[in-house]
Amino acid sequence: MLKNYLKIAWRNIIRHKMHTTINVVGLALGLTCCLFIFLWVQDERGIDNFHRNGKDLYSLYQTVTADGKVTGGYSTPVRLVNGQNVFPLEDLTAALPEVQRLSFYATGYELPWGHPESFQVDEKIVRLNGSRAGGDFFRMFSFPLLAGSPESALQGIHSIAISRKMAGLFFESPAAAIGKTVRYENRLDFVVSAVFEDVPVQSSLQFDFLFPWETQKTHQLEYSAIEIETYIQLSPGADVRETEKKINQFLATRQDAVKGVKTRVGLQPFGERYLRDGFVNGRPVEGRIAYVRLFSGIAIFILLIACINFMNLATARSVKRAKEVGLRKVVGSTRGPLIGQFLSEAMLFAFLAMLVSILLLVLLLPAFNAFTGKEIVSPLSHPSFWFSLFGLVFITGLVAGSYPAFYLSSLQPIRILKGVVRFTRGAVWFRKGLTVFQFVLSIVLIIATLVITRQIRYVQNTRLGYNRENLIYVRIDGDLIKENKYLAFKQRVSGLPGIALIDRSTEAPHQMNFVAARDAINWEGKDVNATVGVKPASVGYDFVRIMGLEIVKGRDFSRLNPTDSADAFLVNEEAVRQMGLKDPIGKWVSAWKKKGHIIGVLKDYHTQSLRESILPVLLDVKEYENFGVILVRTRPGQTREALASLEKVYKEVNPGYAFTYQFVDEEYKKMYTSEQIVSKLSVLFATLAILISCLGLLGLVMFAAVQRTREIGIRKVLGASLGQIIGLFSQDFLQLVFIAFLIAAPLAWYSMNHWLDNFAYRVGLSWWIFALAGGAAIFIALLTVSYQAVRSAMASPVKALKAE
Repeated sequence: MLKNYLKIAWRNIIRHKMHTTINVVGLALGLTCCLFIFLWVQDERGIDNFHRNGKDLYSLYQTVTADGKVTGGYSTPVRLVNGQNVFPLEDLTAALPEVQRLSFYATGYELPWGHPESFQVDEKIVRLNGSRAGGDFFRMFSFPLLAGSPESALQGIHSIAISRKMAGLFFESPAAAIGKTVRYENRLDFVVSAVFEDVPVQSSLQFDFLFPWETQKTHQLEYSAIEIETYIQLSPGADVRETEKKINQFLATRQDAVKGVKTRVGLQPFGERYLRDGFVNGRPVEGRIAYVRLFSGIAIFILLIACINFMNLATARSVKRAKEVGLRKVVGSTRGPLIGQFLSEAMLFAFLAMLVSILLLVLLLPAFNAFTGKEIVSPLSHPSFWFSLFGLVFITGLVAGSYPAFYLSSLQPIRILKGVVRFTRGAVWFRKGLTVFQFVLSIVLIIATLVITRQIRYVQNTRLGYNRENLIYVRIDGDLIKENKYLAFKQRVSGLPGIALIDRSTEAPHQMNFVAARDAINWEGKDVNATVGVKPASVGYDFVRIMGLEIVKGRDFSRLNPTDSADAFLVNEEAVRQMGLKDPIGKWVSAWKKKGHIIGVLKDYHTQSLRESILPVLLDVKEYENFGVILVRTRPGQTREALASLEKVYKEVNPGYAFTYQFVDEEYKKMYTSEQIVSKLSVLFATLAILISCLGLLGLVMFAAVQRTREIGIRKVLGASLGQIIGLFSQDFLQLVFIAFLIAAPLAWYSMNHWLDNFAYRVGLSWWIFALAGGAAIFIALLTVSYQAVRSAMASPVKALKAE
């Protein structure tokens, strides 16, 4: 019987090529979209979930409650003893038997460590990204070792574990690298103790080398710049909540109590951290998981749209199939075989769509990877993919064919053979409701795309209070940490071709995180209970000029005032507001164990992404500091000459270090990588949704054209014009799109308003965005309706009336 079903279905497919093409294309687009989203979601969920001990690995986070505010973060609890940071968690494995292993890991603001570091073997110098980790790191995490052992890889304070890539750069092979010496930052020599396979893209921890944590403590390498995180491996079956309580009890006796500040730690499964790194009420619950849920829902809805198209197109042909149903019922067919016949046709359509989808997947996967920045490999060799695909095709065919199958099989043979085929009001409204549903989703996606695109353009192009164009920075390291070398470098570079200004800062302009500790600063007239989290930074005399900042009160730092280096501060307007200073000029402020006076107030400028509010800034002036960045303002159109000049002098003043630099505007844009990808995907999915919805609308118009063939013929005989007939069709269907807009607008407003809440500075939800989305949907729908309406209006009325 199944063979007969498929044979009849194939004949119908071959006979009606236009109908087949529309159905297959619609289902194929829906399936292809669903497959790409499935692969993207699978890749996102696969980040950090490949470790052998994954179910027992946890990230430690802190929840801090102070002044009625609750914040959270992954920084490891520390204690200050004799001016040094002490990490009380180091003894945790000995204190709690359920904690099998523990590893610290150093992180930075941009990269795993913060910035590339220099290594040298013979005459070859390369900058690479890496970090510091505890001795148990390779026993906890599944990063395969090509040479060396997990137990000894990070044990000696002069040992270093390097990647296959790093081994290839300096040595012939991983085996040849073991025992060899590499020069770090032209300061220390390290012996290669292990070589690990290059870290896969499925890991959120990316590094080319690892130093032992003990080396960091002993040599204080870049100590002031680091942030330390803690990863814990629990015993199998350990109670996580009970372990959290014990860790907090352990820390309570080893941390200094701060009045008015309550700190607790929690454990988050390591595999969840990538998707849930956004803190709400001090707990990591948000983050990329929101986008995973969003696009998973979009995939389901777009596939539903494709299935609805199939229903509408099948219904449009129901008059032609009605006589077939009537004859088969007259000769004894029951409803069951008829349902099987129509479901078989739907399954065959879904199978053909699957073949087209696989072809599109193979052809478009490289473009999709470039589009999203992923490295997704073709899933065709994985049995699980085919199992999931056939399951998806079966569900698609079942959903798409259900309504036509049950509807057509219910038709009465007597009425059919008499030529009376009428559809109930409920059936008509159901089909219209499906079309409204399609356009609701499409319009929501159009509005979302417009809002997201505007917000991304806003955050990338808005003026931040400083000029980030033609501004680069070079990390202060190597010999440049020596005062005479830095000053010599600055003097030699100043005035070279392409260079307008040069200065320094302890922070890159877009990475000025703030210090929120109580009593971080004091000031004249401070309330006893007042706490202001500020970003203190030391800068050069030309910092205000090179950044293009505006002074609204007072004056800038000046070399003509020798006391500025010891007695002067600049603050921004936000700092003045939070400190409650009515007349700040001349008021004393103390920070870094230094007391001075405010000489000027800067107009507020952004020191982080626009997700964050403007922070209080406190600047003092130092012509030299042994860490931070060198800022260089290049002349417009002369960046190439400026970089050549910088590199030449850099190599002469700082030999043994590779010259690297970053453009401030490019680094700033990288802060919104996730939003950029979401914007691109939104444009793609909105386009697909509106295209598939138009196919569904075309199906409904085709159905109406078949139903109103006689009416159109009579109207033409009575003198109706082409425009009147097109208007007759358009009026009903444009009403459906308008209803969809009325439903979609509030839904889109709510969802986009919620998304924009992630940004402290955001675009407004202007009325024209909704008007443009609605107008675009109506215009596209009008084109779709007009196509079929023109065809019906141009048909001969004689043929239509003769057929009746």
